[in-house]
Amino acid sequence: MNKISRHKNFYLILILGLLTAIGPFSIDMYLPAFPDIAKGLNTTIARVMLSLSSFFIGISAGQLIYGPLLERFGRKKPLYAGLSIYLLASIGCAMATSIDALILFRLLQAVGGCAGMVAARAMVRDLFEVKENAKIFSMLMLVVAVSPIIAPTLGGYITAALGWRYVFVMLIVVAFIILIGVYFLLPESRKPDASFSLKPRPIFQNYMGIIRQPQFYTYALTGAISSAGLYAYISGSPHEFMEIFKVSEQQYGWIFALIAMGLIGASQINTVLLKNYTSEQIIKAALSFQSIIGIVLAVVTYAGWGELFVTIFLIFIFLGCQGFIFPNSSALSLATFGHNAGSASAMLGAIQMFIGAGASAIVSLLQNYFSPMAGVMACCTMSALFVFTLGRKIIVQQASTEAVEEEDIEMISTL
Repeated sequence: MNKISRHKNFYLILILGLLTAIGPFSIDMYLPAFPDIAKGLNTTIARVMLSLSSFFIGISAGQLIYGPLLERFGRKKPLYAGLSIYLLASIGCAMATSIDALILFRLLQAVGGCAGMVAARAMVRDLFEVKENAKIFSMLMLVVAVSPIIAPTLGGYITAALGWRYVFVMLIVVAFIILIGVYFLLPESRKPDASFSLKPRPIFQNYMGIIRQPQFYTYALTGAISSAGLYAYISGSPHEFMEIFKVSEQQYGWIFALIAMGLIGASQINTVLLKNYTSEQIIKAALSFQSIIGIVLAVVTYAGWGELFVTIFLIFIFLGCQGFIFPNSSALSLATFGHNAGSASAMLGAIQMFIGAGASAIVSLLQNYFSPMAGVMACCTMSALFVFTLGRKIIVQQASTEAVEEEDIEMISTL
């Protein structure tokens, strides 16, 4: 395993952080441009939202694709391929003349961009000492957390000053800079492994072995379904704020940034709470409180009581709960995996994005009839609480069964 000197750490962490953030940045930056895109392509905002859903689907499928490729061909070759696809797809987005073309190019953009997300996680394990991994991942997550604050605000100003196509021009520039950084600053951290099978059956069996474990599917689904409320918000918030409350692109960017700060702050408080409470206790309390807030938000929205600041406050609290739920559910879902942690991580990300894409699509499809964002958010958190409660019973029951079987084996061995 290749190790690196300290003076190179800054550049490596910067590039790895950009690779990790390329997906979230690509999502958040064009959200304020939804009305302009709809107008420029002679379509509706609901149709523009489908380009967000296609991006989620691309990230979901792509993570499962790149996992085996990174093992077989090393880290950098699949990374070059993915970034090249992202770069070309971004050019296609900037030049799109129809909403269908934009939806297709956003799908390809996601398939390319998620190479950076998967490769960055793998390269942290390759390049840094095990004792440093938690610190490095925290730094990468900080970059990802800053993205929702910077990207919508920047996207709003670019759209207002130059037009929506220049949002994708900015993403082209960012992708080109990352590609140069990968070439010059990022070492190859793992040699290709020709013995690693790329046949569908072994790959499928590996993933199925992961998803069958109650410890994994309980917490992976809990975190994914809960975070689907976040994707429903991302998909529905442009319509909610810019169409219903009539805020400008710049104002929407600042609102998005403010709400994102609640999510970031909660994730930092979570590290303090873990000193006195278990992850299970934090998840249960956060999900229960989030369900209450979700119901209140839905009632306020559909009863017509929701003023702008009330809506912002309720969404701020709702997504703040996510800062407690997702980190703990992710840690618990991967807790039982050692050598297979990379595949488990890819499966976790795929499940999250797939369910998030479903929530985003539902919001997009129903947007022409009513404002579904609040209702979908409430359904997501209540469903997550149900899955968590049921899954915990299965885990406890399995643990009790295994304990009895182990005791029987010990008794037989003493005869």
